Amino acid sequence: MNMQWRTKEFGLCMALAVSILLLMVFMGSAYGIRVLVEASCYAIIALGLTIQWGYAGLFNAGIMGFVAIGGFSAMLLTFPVNQGFWSSDQASDLGQAFLKLLAAAVIVWAVVQLRRLSVPKSIRLPLLLITLAVSYLWVVNGFAPVTQAIVSQHGFIGGFGMPVWIGWLVGGILAGTVAYFIGHICLGLRSDYLAIATLGVAEIIKAFLKNSEWLTRGTLTVSPLPWPVPGAGEVGFITARALYLSVTAVLIAIIFYLLHAAYRGPWGRMMRAIRDNELSSAAMGKDVNQRRLEVFVLGCVLMGIGGAGLATFNGIFDPNGYLPLNHTFLIWVMVILGGPGNNLGTVFGAVFVYVIWVMSEPVALFILNTVSYLGNLWFAWEAPSDFASRALQARVFTIGLIITLVLRFAPKGLFPEKVQQYS
Repeated sequence: MNMQWRTKEFGLCMALAVSILLLMVFMGSAYGIRVLVEASCYAIIALGLTIQWGYAGLFNAGIMGFVAIGGFSAMLLTFPVNQGFWSSDQASDLGQAFLKLLAAAVIVWAVVQLRRLSVPKSIRLPLLLITLAVSYLWVVNGFAPVTQAIVSQHGFIGGFGMPVWIGWLVGGILAGTVAYFIGHICLGLRSDYLAIATLGVAEIIKAFLKNSEWLTRGTLTVSPLPWPVPGAGEVGFITARALYLSVTAVLIAIIFYLLHAAYRGPWGRMMRAIRDNELSSAAMGKDVNQRRLEVFVLGCVLMGIGGAGLATFNGIFDPNGYLPLNHTFLIWVMVILGGPGNNLGTVFGAVFVYVIWVMSEPVALFILNTVSYLGNLWFAWEAPSDFASRALQARVFTIGLIITLVLRFAPKGLFPEKVQQYS
């Protein structure tokens, strides 16, 4: 049986390799390597989801938000410094606004701590609501004139001009930090409510980045973002993209090794036990909520790193470009198709699904044009003029068909989870 599974996995990997080879032959090496780089960034994001869903059974529907945080961090830390802003009075005014925010946070925290002084809840709750309302108005009034002046005079605050790898690292840390606070609130919910909560959080993050023009330029976008390797102008498109691919491939290899070791170790066995039987794990003394928070944060760290790598490669940060279809649903398809809890299957699913996602449009357009040509040749049929837009919709149809077939014939994924048995 084990030999059969290995033969199946080898056959699937060879089929994927042939598909990539055909992609490069028909679309060109530069385009093919670009697809592989983007697929590798999606693979890092998908590995973050597979440890949340495959290891711990956490249904995270807010992937888009953590990917956007990673892209924002890469932009903020690596984009060149805006000297005009930092040499102006708006820099000190913005610092004062942040001091007001910090003071408001301390005041709210102090009010929350009144419970330690045995202050009745009937007094604490109204006082907390009043403090929150006053603090919000105070902070907003402090930020509004400063941010408006920044947008009108300097566009936005600019970046910090740091190395790209710092932007990626901080992107993962920032996504994990946000996940830590979200997890404290949301991880006590059941799976369906957790999905709704994380979906709402993702939309809040996107709305914040989109409307904070002083920080992200909003819908005007920020570009070009620097690369961690020499750009196309220095070494050519193919070489530059190949170097970028080597960076993401090494990153995937490191993450894969660490996750594989953790999965086969005591930590992985504990997470699977919590996933499969939460009550029994709690009865054995395991802190279920803490372990869930742990894996939720770890998964979001990987999502932030993958989002940073994706934004850097595209060379542009566009808050409006983060879509639930592309940055949440597509990741779920990758994990479900590859096999939740199987790291190799997740990487395979990420590359396979992204290749299908990218190539379904030109293939559909080719088929439609061929049908149009033959119809006009044989039957004088006048074809519609919107084939390009119709071919674009073939992406959704193709992915929907694939996930339907997988759920019907391989519900555990093409690479099912392999749980080592101990005698």
